[in-house]
Amino acid sequence: MACLFSLEIAAGVFDGGDTTDYSPLAKVADVPLPGPPVRFDYQSIDSAHGRLYIAHMNAGQLVVFDVKTRTVAANLDGFARVHGVWAVSELGRIYASVTGDHQVVAVDMKTLQPIARIGPINYPDGLAYAPGPKRVFVSDEHGNADAVIDTATNTLLKEIPLEGGAGNTVYDQVSGRILVAVHGKNEIAEIDPVAAEIVGRYPLPGIEEPHGISLDSKERLAFVAGQGNHRLAVLDLATMKVLSTHEVGENPDVLAFDPELKLLYVAAESGRVTVFRETGKTLNQAGGFSVPHAHTVCVDPMTHLVYFPLENIDGQPILRIMKPARQ
Repeated sequence: MACLFSLEIAAGVFDGGDTTDYSPLAKVADVPLPGPPVRFDYQSIDSAHGRLYIAHMNAGQLVVFDVKTRTVAANLDGFARVHGVWAVSELGRIYASVTGDHQVVAVDMKTLQPIARIGPINYPDGLAYAPGPKRVFVSDEHGNADAVIDTATNTLLKEIPLEGGAGNTVYDQVSGRILVAVHGKNEIAEIDPVAAEIVGRYPLPGIEEPHGISLDSKERLAFVAGQGNHRLAVLDLATMKVLSTHEVGENPDVLAFDPELKLLYVAAESGRVTVFRETGKTLNQAGGFSVPHAHTVCVDPMTHLVYFPLENIDGQPILRIMKPARQ
């Protein structure tokens, strides 16, 4: 496999596998974060307003990070066991899965004050926003459903049964559909966000316990990570068929895709980060490296900076900011 980037923090010789460190990313900064050194979860980038929202799960806090000044703009309390977070710029709101209270909380972007608490939802996790019907879809992981929130009234409309645990929920802007990874059934469920009904189910051969999802809408690809067998599937959204599978770190969690650079980042609970470059409908591994607690990743598509909130580096939570060594 050809090298796509220069080696910045590597050890050993890259052989295309996941056993040696060959990082295509260079560290830009480590920024201290507030709160105790405990687990983080999802992030959401609002590039238009220059803010990154980070779920500090075990601290029960929502961190508001200014990506321009690289400072913490606010640290919001009262978000018990917060898992998912999604910034909806067109509504001027942030939606956060406050799993400890079985709710989704809507927060005003300007005042950073909660404006609604929506539920009950058994175990709210990942979030996605469908702009047409202006609805938020929520992975109810343990409730085996996808919950539907009407943002006009900030009320829970219904829960859509999935017949399996809900992994990540994403919105496909080309088809206008919601896609959900379904644990146990090892499939993708396709939801019509207007009808709020499942309109298709598609198997993921070679993937066990699918969870994380990221999309390349332009190339009509979905990337789906299997927590059960540390494999990544490339799913053709035109045919809903799996094109290939690839090895990633143990227990993959959050995925992020840079649509301009065609780089996919797969972060795993093991701390392993695997980086792929997309060429057409093919993925080639560009490298991999390990960082303690690096199971959540977010990329800013405007600056191409990559963000890893790390719960405990020398007793302190930090936000590690990295960039591609070569673009």
